[in-house]
Amino acid sequence: MDCRESALLVSVLLLALDLCSAQNYVLSDDGGLGRVFDGIGGLSGGGATSRLLVSYAEPYRSQVLDFLFKPNFGASLHILKVEIGGDAQTTDGTEPSHMHYENDENYYRGYEWWLMKEAKKRNPNITLIGLPWAFPGWVGHGKNWPYDYPDVTATYVVNWILGAKQYHDLDIQYVGIWNERSFDNKYIKLLRYTLDKSGLERVKIIASDNLWEPIAFSLLLDPELSTAVDVIGAHYPGTTTITEALKTQKKLWSSEDYSTFNNEVGGGCWARILNQNYVNGQMTATISWNLVASYYEDLPFGRDGLMTAEEPWSGNYVVESPIWITAHTTQFTQPGWTYLQTVGHLAQGGSYIALTDGKGNLTVVIETMTHNHSVCIRPPLPPFNVTSQNATFQLKGSFASIKELQVWRSQFDFKTSKASFFEKLKPLKLVDGLFTLNLAEDEVYTLTTISTGSKGSYPDPPPSAPFPKVYKDDFDVRSPPFSEAPYFADQTGVFEYYINLTDPGPHVFTLRQVLTERPITWATDADQTISVIGDYYWQNLTVTCDVFMEKMNAGGVFIAARVDKGGQSIRSAKGVFFWVFADGTYKVTNDLVGETVLAEGQSGTEVYGWYTLSLTVKGQYASGSLNGYPLWKNAVVLTPKAGWAAIGTRSFELAQFDNFALVAE
Repeated sequence: MDCRESALLVSVLLLALDLCSAQNYVLSDDGGLGRVFDGIGGLSGGGATSRLLVSYAEPYRSQVLDFLFKPNFGASLHILKVEIGGDAQTTDGTEPSHMHYENDENYYRGYEWWLMKEAKKRNPNITLIGLPWAFPGWVGHGKNWPYDYPDVTATYVVNWILGAKQYHDLDIQYVGIWNERSFDNKYIKLLRYTLDKSGLERVKIIASDNLWEPIAFSLLLDPELSTAVDVIGAHYPGTTTITEALKTQKKLWSSEDYSTFNNEVGGGCWARILNQNYVNGQMTATISWNLVASYYEDLPFGRDGLMTAEEPWSGNYVVESPIWITAHTTQFTQPGWTYLQTVGHLAQGGSYIALTDGKGNLTVVIETMTHNHSVCIRPPLPPFNVTSQNATFQLKGSFASIKELQVWRSQFDFKTSKASFFEKLKPLKLVDGLFTLNLAEDEVYTLTTISTGSKGSYPDPPPSAPFPKVYKDDFDVRSPPFSEAPYFADQTGVFEYYINLTDPGPHVFTLRQVLTERPITWATDADQTISVIGDYYWQNLTVTCDVFMEKMNAGGVFIAARVDKGGQSIRSAKGVFFWVFADGTYKVTNDLVGETVLAEGQSGTEVYGWYTLSLTVKGQYASGSLNGYPLWKNAVVLTPKAGWAAIGTRSFELAQFDNFALVAE
C-alpha cells in the first residue's frame, strides 16, 4: 500500500468515525407537516421608535428602508406592525392620533402611513398590523379607560383601518386590542361586529398582545369570543407557551419580542428566539420591538432595533447583526410555507427548524447560540449548555431526492470581535439525502433549495456626527407633510405644523401643541406637554424661540435646556425650564413639574401675544431674556449637568412656537 492509498484509508476511517460520533436528525414530511408559517416582522411605534427615520435625507433614508424591507437584500421582513397613534407617551415618545377629537379626522398625521407605504412599495406582499397603545381622551369620555364606551373605541379603531385604505391604499390585515393592558370580552366581540359591518371581514383580530393567560382561558370558555379572535399574540414569551393556548387551536404568535440592545448579544438573542419560538412554543410569527432604533439613544431602550438610524442630521446609520440574522429565515421562506414536524433541539445545545413551500423547496435554519451570548432583555433566561458538535441530517419523504443545498452562515466571535454575518458558502452536495455539519458554538446556518438570497450592500453612509451645535427652524418648510418638525421628539402632547390664518404677519407658519385633554394613557405622561431636541450631552447652551399662548389665565409655555429624562420617565425630568404665563408672570424651575423654583417674577406676558424667549445655561448659571431684554440672570443650576433642549406648555393647552434656534458650545 503506497502513501496515497494510506492517506485515503485514513481519511475514510476518520470520516467514518466522524459520522459515527455525529448525532443524527431526520427531516421528513412522511408523517405530515406542522403549523403554517406566518412570518418574521418588526414593530414601528410602541413609543415613537421610528421618529427620526423620516427626517433622513435621500439616498440614506431609502437605503435604510431597503435593508429592512427589500426582498433578497437585508432583513426582507414579512410583517410590519405599527402603533395606532393615541396622542400619549408609549415608551420613547408620543405618536399622533388620526382623531384628536371626536369630530376631527386626519389620516396624514404622523409617519406610520408613510412607513407602511414604503414597506409595501418594496414588498407588495408584506403583512400590515395595527395596534393601539393609547387613545385620545374623548374616547374614554374623560376616564382613563377605553372599554366603558366600547362602541366608541371600536369605531375609532375601525376608522383608522378604513382611513388606511381610503387615503393610502393600504390593506390592514390584522388589528389588536390594547397593547399589554387588560382586554374586555364585550369589546372584542363588538370590534369584530364593527369590522364586519364596515365591510372589513378580511381583517383579523389578534388578542391580547400581553400574556398567554387569561386570553387563552377565555377563548376556551367563550365560543363567541373564540370566533372573534384569529390569533393569540403574546409578548416576550421566553420561547414557551401554555397548554391552554395550544388547546384553542388558534395561531400562536410572539407578537412582540426581542427588545434588546442590537450588539452581538442582541443578535444572538434574536437568532435563538427566531428558531425556538417555534421549536418550544409552536409560535408561527415573531415580531421584533422595535423595527429600527430611530430615536434619541438616551431615551429608554436605546438601540433596541434590528438596526440603528438615529442621526438624520449626519445621514449615518448602522446595519446591525440582527438584520442578517433575520435574513437567515426571511430570505428563504415566505408566509404560507409550512414547518416540518421534524424540528427540535440539537443534542449538544442549539436548535433546528425546517420549512417547505409544499412544492419541493426546503429551508433549514440551525442555531447554536450559547447562553451568555443570547440573553434577551426579558424574560430571564434559565441556564443551558451548548458545545461544538457534529450533526448529520437525513432528508426523507419528498425531500429525499434533493442533491444540493445552498449554504449561508453567520459566526459570532465574542473573543476577537471578528464575527462574520450572512456569508454564502459553497453549495453542499448530498448523497442519498444525507449531510453532516461541524457546528461550532454561536453559529447560525441556513441550508436551502432557494437560490435567490443575497447580502445587499450600499457604499458606507456618512460618518457619525453629533447634533449640530447651531440649529434653526422657522417651521416654514412643511414638505413632506408629517406632523412633527424635524428632530423634535414629542414626549407628552402633540406638536404639529400649523397655518395661522389669523396672523398676516411673520408667524403664519408655526409649530402648535394641539392637545387640550389628557389622553387615555399607556405610560405615565407628564401633566405638562414637552418635545425634546438636540444632543443629550449638551452642557452650555442658548435656546431661543418665539411663543404664543392661547389659554386664558392659567396658560403657560416654556423653553428648556439640560432636560435629562424622556420616555416613560418624562414626569420626573429635570433641567432648566423658563416659563412665561398668560397672567403676566414668569418662573424658572429645575424640573418639569415646577416644584424647584430658581427664579420668578413679573413678565407682562398675556394671551394671544407673541414673545421671544431666550435661555442661556453656562456652567452652573442660567439667565433668560424676554423680547431681547434681560428678565432674570445668574440663577444657580447645580443639576443636571447636561441634557436636551425642549419646548412645551404648562398643561394640555393650545400654544404656538416659531423661529426656534439653539447654539451649543
